[in-house]
Amino acid sequence: MKKSVNILVLLLLLSSVALAQEFPSQVWHQGKVFLSSGQMYEGKVKYDLDANIVLVQGNTVETFSSASIKYFEIFDEVYGGIRTFYSLPYALNSDYKTPIFFELLTEGEDITLLCREFIATDNRGYNSYGMRSMYMNPMWGMPMAGRGFSRLDFNFYFLQDQKIFKYNQKKSVLLKEFMDDKSSEMKLYMRKNKLSHDKRGDLLRITAYYNQLKSNS
Repeated sequence: MKKSVNILVLLLLLSSVALAQEFPSQVWHQGKVFLSSGQMYEGKVKYDLDANIVLVQGNTVETFSSASIKYFEIFDEVYGGIRTFYSLPYALNSDYKTPIFFELLTEGEDITLLCREFIATDNRGYNSYGMRSMYMNPMWGMPMAGRGFSRLDFNFYFLQDQKIFKYNQKKSVLLKEFMDDKSSEMKLYMRKNKLSHDKRGDLLRITAYYNQLKSNS
């Protein structure tokens, strides 16, 4: 009986923490929006990468599409720091290129790392009670009935030779297709610093180091 009560308390605590969790695209941020026309709007900003629109809150709420925006930047209070998103032509769901938003992670003369975030559902790591570990990570959101936990995930892209290539998050592709001329140095750097080829922060460091090697060669 005591065990059942403890489990119930843990579930309630987990739910209260999870319900308070919000992802960056679900909240308003202080930011600036720079239009292709040269105009700039400043205030509370909210973005939707699925619809490729940005909302700016002033006396009224104005909506701008990626077709009219050059770039926008926000101060992300959820994860901290300034984040910058550019509108770039890309064929996302068709053969035709249209302007969509990409977040700039790190920029170099040889290669630039971009990403697009999305909210995914994860069912991994559940115990027999259908619970995930009680240690909440800011990347995890509220549990959805029968569907596990929502989490923030990313698709990564490389801008190289003025073309945008989607990265399939395979180490062999990273080293052979994007960093082939420095693959030996990159393998050593990744192994020495225990960096993963598919994690946002690690991939940023890997790309920045590759650009550093190229600039010094």
